[in-house]
Parts: sequence; C-alpha cells; structure tokens
Amino acid sequence: MKTITICGSMKFENEMKRIAFRLETKYKMCVLQCVYNEDNEDLSIDEIAFLNKAHYRKIELSDAVYVVNINDYIGEQVKKEIAYAKKMQKEIIFHTDFMNREKAD
Repeated sequence: MKTITICGSMKFENEMKRIAFRLETKYKMCVLQCVYNEDNEDLSIDEIAFLNKAHYRKIELSDAVYVVNINDYIGEQVKKEIAYAKKMQKEIIFHTDFMNREKAD
C-alpha cells in the first residue's frame, strides 16, 4: 500500500476531498491530506506556520505526493511542496497524468 500526501491549491478543496476518497477506495492508497479550515477561522501566523510544518512532515512520511493540478494549475506553495518532495526523493504523481493513464487502461 502506497502512502501519499495530497498537495493542491485550497481553491480545489472539494475536489481534493473527492480525489482522496477515490484514491483510497479504488486505488488502495493511504492518503494523508492537508487540514481544511472549513469554518474559515482566522489563523495566527504561528498557527499557519505549524500547519505548513505539519504538511511538510506528511510529505516526509509519504512514499509520494499526489499533486492536484486541475486545469494544469499549480500554485506557488504547491511548487515549493513539489520541490521539497523531490529533495526527499519522493515520487511525484500529477492528477491529470494519473487520471489520463487510468482512462487509457
């Protein structure tokens, strides 16, 4: 079982939740997700820094990162996460490539 961390823009929050469900149920991957601020709470600088640190830790614990790049959009923070994953020698899986490959099979 491959453990992956989902990386993507928060504008794709709903899509990331659906993708995570599908990856776990259909593809038998163990998905580590970011934390969603569903109540839209104001966060302190320290809280934001901790959430970022925790996300990078999830990348360290994963076999791969799964980049949600809908319409080929990858934001600046996700680019940093990809660079970190590469530095940690993690596999990078792009959503658009993964779904296109699955459609072809």
